[in-house]
Amino acid sequence: MENRIKIQDVQPAAWKAMYGLSNYLTHTDLSKLHLELIKIRASQINGCAFCIDIHTKDALKNGETTQRIFLLNAWHDTDLFTDEEKTLLAMTEEITLISNDGLTTKTYNQAKSYFSEEVIAQIIMAVVIINSWNRIAISTQMPEKI
Repeated sequence: MENRIKIQDVQPAAWKAMYGLSNYLTHTDLSKLHLELIKIRASQINGCAFCIDIHTKDALKNGETTQRIFLLNAWHDTDLFTDEEKTLLAMTEEITLISNDGLTTKTYNQAKSYFSEEVIAQIIMAVVIINSWNRIAISTQMPEKI
């Protein structure tokens, strides 16, 4: 991999602000497992090895199973995830792939049956934040930690 800039050194205020956004997520109503599902799935879509590595390890530490992590990119085709989690994952995919259609009315209405408006806003912010981290890690070619 090419040696690229470290944003934390070149733009420390921006880096600190990103960590502030990430810290916000620890104060939401989202469970640790829901947050990790969001982070892993968005990172899979974006192809961010650095973030996939970090968040699969964090998910395992927080009680997620290897089987569910292995099947996360095929969540549509398994009953290992609850309907609530499937809605969370649909939101993650639609927001991450915003140029397709964005968060569809169908998925948004489905989310309203499981989550309050406050939690829906928190899910949207969680997806936005991990997508930002993915873009930083990929653009600066941050190596995955082994």
